[in-house]
Amino acid sequence: MQNSTAAAKRPGGQRRFYFIRMQIIFLQFILLVAALYAVQKGISYHPRKAELTVADESMFEAADHLEQQPECALIWQSDLTGEEGRKLMADVLSQMKVPYIECPAEGIRAEDFEGCKSVVLAVSDLASMGETAMDLMDWLENGGHLMLAVMPSKGGFLDMISDKLGIVGMSDTASVVRKLRFPREFMIGDQVFPIQITDPYESSIDVLLDSTCEVYIESDDEAAIPLVWRRRTGKGTVSVSNLGFMDKIYRGFYGSVYSLLGDGFAWPVINGSTFYIDDFPAPVPQGEGEYITRDYNMNARDFMTQIWWPDIVELGEKYKIPFTGLVIEQYSDDVKQPLPANEDVSRFHYFGKSLLDMGGEIGFHGYNHMPLVLENFDYYGEYDEYTPWASMGDMEASITELNRFCASLFPNEQFQVYVPPSNILSDEGRRMLKEKYPQIKVIASTYMPDTAAYAQEFEVAEDGMIETPRVISGYIMSDFVYLSALSELTFRYVNTHFQHPDDVLDEDRGADLGWAEMYSRLSTYVERLYTAVPDIRNLTGIELAAAVQRYDELEVAQDIADGVMHIRLGGFVDEAFLLIRFNDCSPAAAEGGRIEKIQDGLWLLEADSPEIRITLE
Repeated sequence: MQNSTAAAKRPGGQRRFYFIRMQIIFLQFILLVAALYAVQKGISYHPRKAELTVADESMFEAADHLEQQPECALIWQSDLTGEEGRKLMADVLSQMKVPYIECPAEGIRAEDFEGCKSVVLAVSDLASMGETAMDLMDWLENGGHLMLAVMPSKGGFLDMISDKLGIVGMSDTASVVRKLRFPREFMIGDQVFPIQITDPYESSIDVLLDSTCEVYIESDDEAAIPLVWRRRTGKGTVSVSNLGFMDKIYRGFYGSVYSLLGDGFAWPVINGSTFYIDDFPAPVPQGEGEYITRDYNMNARDFMTQIWWPDIVELGEKYKIPFTGLVIEQYSDDVKQPLPANEDVSRFHYFGKSLLDMGGEIGFHGYNHMPLVLENFDYYGEYDEYTPWASMGDMEASITELNRFCASLFPNEQFQVYVPPSNILSDEGRRMLKEKYPQIKVIASTYMPDTAAYAQEFEVAEDGMIETPRVISGYIMSDFVYLSALSELTFRYVNTHFQHPDDVLDEDRGADLGWAEMYSRLSTYVERLYTAVPDIRNLTGIELAAAVQRYDELEVAQDIADGVMHIRLGGFVDEAFLLIRFNDCSPAAAEGGRIEKIQDGLWLLEADSPEIRITLE
């Protein structure tokens, strides 16, 4: 009887059960629709609060500044090698904030450098200095500090002074150096980065040194050639570069050689690591996707969503990298008004929200991928696929439309960073950005000069625009990438890298390697970077610009006396970072800032006062 009653009640119970399930499913559907609506409206992301903001120029104008006399004499010979050395060392000294004067070797007199703390020689034939070369040796013995940026030729005056430089013997001809070895910690990353010379040639003289020399770099082969060494000579010090490479990317090497002079030397740095993603968010990149099909059997659109972006997110989360994405609204050849808006925004919402939720930033790349140039721009026979803009008005309209598009998607963002497509930007385009779009405070192009490229320095330009070049790029991670990274980490304590989603479609950018290998190479570089500098600041594009602004405005005066290093900073506003090389001592305590060891002999100072006092031991 009880079973009959239960059976009679079961149908009604089942109806109630199914009704409740339908309510739950309907509620889940409503929640899903609401979430999708929120994403479409671009309101569900949580912007990261900037660690550092661009300061008003008036703050630097109001800051105390230093009145400095030249501390260094840059002596150069008027031949090709001397001119290259002069240019390189002038850049190095000015960016390390060393007040200096330039003196041609021909006609140089002892009184030209007698009042200086240091002398840098870019002189291949010491005979060009006449008898002043011997006066320079007396100055060195009496407490001066001498750097040889160029290895002098054998014979003549060099034979007379070689003992002062620690040279016992040398070859008549130069040798090819293909790989570098660091016998001791010298440059940041030198123990974790593989360093090979990208375009080796007969650059370095094979020398035999006496036992008083400290060798910091040598060739990595059986007959190791000393490439950088330091020596105490009388009361002074001498440091020698036998590298022979004078390209821009070697500035960090020559700056390091200069820092070997004296008991210690401090120079301002940026302290920032920034990773950019160009063409992101953007429509699906154009391309066959041959290697994506080969390895994943899916189209480019699904690959970007299901494979590429999750991998990039994982890398960013592991190392707390706030990526800076640069938006392209559409891939078209339109260079005249009207410029149609892109109505397909779902991918922009998805990727942009995800990027911002990681603490990242969104900047401008372009309405399309046409650089901001007019018909008079010279591409030097490259980039034939690009179409110049029809007029200044059309060029301006493209940024206006891009701004409208981005603001509609991400209303809480300010879009302060601009990256030129293919790192190309004309004078007219740059002027238009500065005059018409004051929200854009920074241009991030490329560091290395290349035909039509807009090459930059880390600086505040005369018009107030902040320049933050990207030093390295891509997934291949060539020898040049590691060489560049090593140089700039030591020179400015900075890392800047950019990648493109469509690198995986381009064989020239490594697509044939397959995404798994490309991602592995990027991951290896990032791991090595944060092994070398685990505490470097991870910054977005605008935060890096703020750091560059403070770095560029800084002035430095320093001296060591009675066991204390005194540092005075001009142009100091709220923070400053300096690297300090301690050669014959080490820091015990610091007043006016905090000091942290990076590696043997190299320390990072975070100053919170324009007056710093470091007790030495």
